[in-house]
Amino acid sequence: MTHSTHPARVAIVTGGSRGIGRQSAERLAADGLAVVIAYASNDQEAQSAVAAIQTAGGLATAVKVDVSDEQAVAQLFSATEQTYGGVDVVVHAAGIMILKPLVEFSADDFDRMHRVNVRGTFLVNRQATRRMRPGGAIINFSSSVVELALPTYAPYAATKGAVDALSRVLAREMRGRDITVNAVAPGPTATDLFLDGKDAATIDRMAKMNPLERLGTPQDIAEVVSFLAGPGRWINGQVILVNGGAV
Repeated sequence: MTHSTHPARVAIVTGGSRGIGRQSAERLAADGLAVVIAYASNDQEAQSAVAAIQTAGGLATAVKVDVSDEQAVAQLFSATEQTYGGVDVVVHAAGIMILKPLVEFSADDFDRMHRVNVRGTFLVNRQATRRMRPGGAIINFSSSVVELALPTYAPYAATKGAVDALSRVLAREMRGRDITVNAVAPGPTATDLFLDGKDAATIDRMAKMNPLERLGTPQDIAEVVSFLAGPGRWINGQVILVNGGAV
């Protein structure tokens, strides 16, 4: 296969089958990137995301991967290179959220969340640094809750604080590579992950935390991902709070 048959730029989006990840994948495809949607379990959702991108005229494939599995993450990058010729953008949106007061938290739940959110970020970023072409961007997902310090979020916020630290240091380790590393930290956003288990009063209260008095949408977050993946080259080593001014 000659080089000319490959798309100009290629993105891997973990957690790309739903919520903010899916919206980011669709936006990057609309920006002209070929997109590999990495997803954990739901084949139907992943194929639906691929179909939506293809219907809109974009290039996309899906790869099932456990981001906490070292071999699986390496295979994800190999499959992307085999299909599209390289990797230019990595959007790491895969993550899980378990909420309850720290005193009630089980060690198993704590470990499971760290395995996906922290180890997963480490493994995906490590492969990205090994494989990415110059001019690339690594975009990790943090959370505004690191700053907001909301009750029941302590272990989750701890995983995202780790993502912040990893992103900031990695940006400096990429010196000379022309690769940016940033973290996007959404506030309350209308996704299944956020809405699940919350009553209307809680959702309304959280929507009013910011001066714009609404929840974020996945599209709001995807705008920032698109910017960092493309024109926003001079933003590097930052944690960007994307929350309508909640903090």
